[in-house]
Amino acid sequence: MTDAVSPRPATEPALTERSARVVAYAKLQRAAVRRREERFLAEGPNAVTAALDTGAAHAVLVAETAVERYRDLIARATDAGIPIRRLTDRAVAKVSDTATPAGVLAECSLLERPLEQVLAARPGVVMVPVEMSEPGNAGTLIRTADALGADAVVLVGDSVDPHNGKCVRASAGSVFHVPIARERDLTAAVAALRDTGLALLATSGAGELDLPDAAPVLAEPVAWLFGNEAHGLPEDLLAAADHRVRIPITGRAESLNLAAAASICMYATGRAHDGGARPTGR
Repeated sequence: MTDAVSPRPATEPALTERSARVVAYAKLQRAAVRRREERFLAEGPNAVTAALDTGAAHAVLVAETAVERYRDLIARATDAGIPIRRLTDRAVAKVSDTATPAGVLAECSLLERPLEQVLAARPGVVMVPVEMSEPGNAGTLIRTADALGADAVVLVGDSVDPHNGKCVRASAGSVFHVPIARERDLTAAVAALRDTGLALLATSGAGELDLPDAAPVLAEPVAWLFGNEAHGLPEDLLAAADHRVRIPITGRAESLNLAAAASICMYATGRAHDGGARPTGR
C-alpha cells in the first residue's frame, strides 16, 4: 500500500497521527533533528509554491480535507514526480507547529549554505543579522532581503535556525529565494565578509554617518550589520565596522524596530545603486 496520492480522489486511507512517517515528520519541529535528517517542513501555500519553484521539495503533505483547496499545487507537484502524502487533520495538526494549520506542507532539503560558498558568488549586498534569536524577526528580515534585492543573508553568532517553522512562514517563501548562511564565529564572519570586498556598515543611533548622506558608500559592495532586538550590536562589532550609520528619527519615537530599520537601510541601498547593475565584491 502506498501513501502517495494524485490530485484525483484518493482511495488509499490518509496517514494518521500514529503512523511512523507522521511521527518522523513531527520530530522535524526540533532543530537537532532537522540537522541530523538534513530536511525540514515548510508550511503554507506560499512556502510550498516556493519550494516547488526552486526544486527543494521532496514531498507534499496535504490534509485530506484540503485536497480540493490545493488541487493546483497537488497537480503541479504530481507533474514534477513529487510524491503527495495525504494526512488526516489530526496528523496535520501533529506535524504543524501552528495553532491553525494551513493544511499543506512540503518536505524539503535544508537551504543553509556554507559561508564560503555564499561569498564565492561575490555578492554586492549582504544582510547580516547578529545574534538574532526571534524566528519571526529572522523570517521578516529574509523576506525584506528578498523584496529589496539583497544578494544573501548571513546569520552570525548564536542565531535562530532559518528552517524554524515560524521563520519560514514569516519569510513568505523567501527562504527559498535568497542564499542563506550561518556563521557562529563573529570574528571569522567579519573577516570573511571583509576579505570578499564588502564594506561593513553597522546601524547605530550614535553613528557618525547619517543614512541620507551615505549614498556614495552604499553604491559600493556592502554588508549591513543588524543587532539583536534586545541588545543591539556588540561594541566590538560596532568598532570593527567601516561605518556606523544612523537613521535620523524626526518624530518622538525613541528608536525603530529591527524589521523597519533593515527595510529603510535596504531601500536606501537600492536607491544608491540608481537602477544600475548591482555591484559585486571586489
